[in-house]
Amino acid sequence: MTVAVLGCGIMGQGIAQVTASYGHLTLLYDVEAGRADSAIGGIKTQLERLVEKGRISVDSSTRALAALRATASVRDACALASVVIEAAPENMDIKVALLREASANAPQHAMLASNTSSLSLTELGAKVGAPERTVGLHFFNPPPVMELLEVVRGLRTAQAVVDRAVQFAHEIAKTPIVVRDTPGFASSRLGVALGAEAIRMVETQVASVHDIDRAMELGYRHPMGPLKLTDLVGLDVRLAILEHLHAELGESFRPPTLLRMMVRAGKLGKKSGEGFYVWKDGVAQ
Repeated sequence: MTVAVLGCGIMGQGIAQVTASYGHLTLLYDVEAGRADSAIGGIKTQLERLVEKGRISVDSSTRALAALRATASVRDACALASVVIEAAPENMDIKVALLREASANAPQHAMLASNTSSLSLTELGAKVGAPERTVGLHFFNPPPVMELLEVVRGLRTAQAVVDRAVQFAHEIAKTPIVVRDTPGFASSRLGVALGAEAIRMVETQVASVHDIDRAMELGYRHPMGPLKLTDLVGLDVRLAILEHLHAELGESFRPPTLLRMMVRAGKLGKKSGEGFYVWKDGVAQ
């Protein structure tokens, strides 16, 4: 199977690593010149680390790298793709433009998937002009590690496409859940609600950042606290999701003032080196 990944940021790179690791020829495209090549370099580094830790074999790493190709256009990425996965920033206009171009260049049987964590798949499919084959494939960060894959059914997504999406999840060793198109789906709605409340607790000095996270890690067996997870996802991403849910669902999702101020200050989490934690060499301090 050939997979096109459109957008080579943190999520796009991680998704491409997953699909290539499970034997799918993966073609990467990004609007920023050279970024697809950089993403492949990043994947190579991640695979080398897994080899060093004994988690995968040298042969597995070699096969995964051989399955990756950087492309210079959406047309080149999508021409032979059976699955197109858009992993662009959380902006409806950007996603529509990418998937509209993908729809025009991919085979008619290709599944058009968006990695959106909160935007409407029904609206996206309608604006792309291919609602029946547009579906959500919401991966979690980091995609090579996180088991869940949220399959989001738009109002006009064909059942056959939903079934294909579920099968694709199994092919790349993910556990799918199927949810209908509703603001925030299941995971983002719950996740950002917890994250926003944790940020409000920081604002009102209920406890330290570290202790709030430790409360959820030790008290509720969360593998990562909500504030560290916000750093990992990106404070700007979390803010965009909260703003969307606030508009759709009301006051309970109003973004905390502290979150807005941190984003304005450029404190975006791991990708900027500082958020609720200071990050050095990819590790929270």
